[in-house]
Amino acid sequence: MNDSTRPGKIVCVGRNYRAHAKELGNEVPAEPLIFLKPPSSVIRTGAEIVLPTVSSQVEYEGEIGVVIGTRLSRVDEADARRGIRGIVALNDVTARDLQRSDGQWTRAKGFDTFCPVGSEVPAPADLHSLEVTTRVNGSVRQHASASEMVFAIPMLLAYISSIMTLEPGDRVATGTPSGVGRLDVRDVVEVQVAGSLVRNSVAAAG
Repeated sequence: MNDSTRPGKIVCVGRNYRAHAKELGNEVPAEPLIFLKPPSSVIRTGAEIVLPTVSSQVEYEGEIGVVIGTRLSRVDEADARRGIRGIVALNDVTARDLQRSDGQWTRAKGFDTFCPVGSEVPAPADLHSLEVTTRVNGSVRQHASASEMVFAIPMLLAYISSIMTLEPGDRVATGTPSGVGRLDVRDVVEVQVAGSLVRNSVAAAG
């Protein structure tokens, strides 16, 4: 990817849909659970997701991605909402077995090609109306609305800005709904949010 289009950072939110937390046997957190994916994990539509040899359980996680438009540091929810530049479809690809074994998520979430991101589209006036749909080989595996989130998008941005400054171009992945599942070689996975679509085939390493 061209460095001019690579985000400075990708801040992700875990367990932000109750049904997804339940399907993995986890409790819903009392406050947002955040982690980072490296910018080097980003790919665009058409590029291949590469399965690392050290994992036997790589899964898709379709998400609503937020693109930051203005610098946000210790802002309230109203200013956080005004700081949104656009929306993207995002796939938080995860090596689930490594996520469980490592005890923290950096390796499981951070492999090259593990963050497919679609083209940016304008954010709607009503963020609750946003929907995310994930398809694998044409079959719908995930579908949910932002209204189902535990923590709404403006609250997430305000919360993150109290910890780290969000800069223009940064991405925030707002959590995945239930229905996550395994990816295998030759699968084609699509994530759609509004007019943003990211579509990628899956390949073996090497």
